[in-house]
Amino acid sequence: MDINQKITEELGVKRWQVDAAVRLIDEGSTIPFIARYRKEATGTLNDEQLRTLHERLTYLRGLEEKKEQVLGSIEEQGKLTEELKNQILAAETMVVVEDLYRPYRPKRRTRASIAKEKGLEPLAVLITLQKTDRPPEELAEEYVDEEKGVKSAAEAIQGARDIIAENISDDADYRSYIRSVTMKKGRVISAAKDPEAESVYEMYYDFEEPAGKLAGHRVLALNRGEKEKFLTVKVEAPEEEILRYLYKKILR
Repeated sequence: MDINQKITEELGVKRWQVDAAVRLIDEGSTIPFIARYRKEATGTLNDEQLRTLHERLTYLRGLEEKKEQVLGSIEEQGKLTEELKNQILAAETMVVVEDLYRPYRPKRRTRASIAKEKGLEPLAVLITLQKTDRPPEELAEEYVDEEKGVKSAAEAIQGARDIIAENISDDADYRSYIRSVTMKKGRVISAAKDPEAESVYEMYYDFEEPAGKLAGHRVLALNRGEKEKFLTVKVEAPEEEILRYLYKKILR
């Protein structure tokens, strides 16, 4: 990514202005100093523009470092395909990079990983594909193995379900859709841990607002109230719509 060019386009200024500002920042100049004493060098970029430039410069450089780290980790695992590499390189946010990396991130042992160790991944694939007329219970009987810790068909099915659930959770496209639809149609809800307690967060003791309309200062207040243990905060997602989407995508 040409970081300076991207910032140039975002700010709607000249490339030489961004190059000059970045050079001054890299030399150790502060934003107030550049805004006040280096106007001629940056073509009179104002304080607000310079602060935005600095924030984006820091973020985009961090993003590029993250991409290199992720690519290196996946390559070490021998799982880096050309398609995945291109997706990571094209990503414009940390969230997208993290979503793409999620299936390859070294994990602690999970219920899904334990189920895989028990040899239940093929059963999970069969159930997901839905290409057999045999009921899952009948399929699962073939995976009962006392030595591997699978004592019954019900346990085999539960292990397969754990694998399927983790696979869905790790899919970058699904995560992107769920995040997007939750921002559009979800709601942020907060309640008091102790309704009788006096605090500066009392207006949030019984609060609900669409996630997409929640102002930044309210987000900060909710975060503080939750951290200080006055509030419980949750995001209510449009579950039925998400389930319809997943059903259509996975069982199509």
